[in-house]
Amino acid sequence: MTISRERPPFVADERTQLVGWLDMQRALVRWKCEGLGEADEQRVVLPTSPLMTVGGLVSHLRWTEHCWFNVLFLGESFEGNPQFKEEPEDLDMMVPGVPLAQLLDEFEAQCAQSNEIVASHSLDDVGKHPDFRSAQATLRWMLLHMVEETARHVGHLDTIRELLDGETGYY
Repeated sequence: MTISRERPPFVADERTQLVGWLDMQRALVRWKCEGLGEADEQRVVLPTSPLMTVGGLVSHLRWTEHCWFNVLFLGESFEGNPQFKEEPEDLDMMVPGVPLAQLLDEFEAQCAQSNEIVASHSLDDVGKHPDFRSAQATLRWMLLHMVEETARHVGHLDTIRELLDGETGYY
């Protein structure tokens, strides 16, 4: 899946703009990872946040997409999603030995699945999972939240990348 780093059109319907902004943030994830050396994929640069690595963030974003669109919105099982495990905490960010290329491919496959879910539902539809209060949100709310969540972690990737190898850049 190739995601555009282009901003959505200035004039477009709400869905086009929401998905467009989310897709742009998703594309920035891969861009922030381009050219990163293998030794830096899991390198810790923030001593107080040892799980906040490039690989850990990409994995977290993949599972967050799954959480919001598959589990909370569609009502699917959360069994395979490490975010729902109580121990160890932040299991979704623990990916030692998993190549960054694989993590990015899994993230983008999940994004494609999320976009299919969004395309086939009304923005006013609410989530279906009976066990989580967050499932009461509309798809519109979930999309807005995912723009915020993804953009925040793109900012983390900016900082980590600069600390790793000095690479900076605004899309």
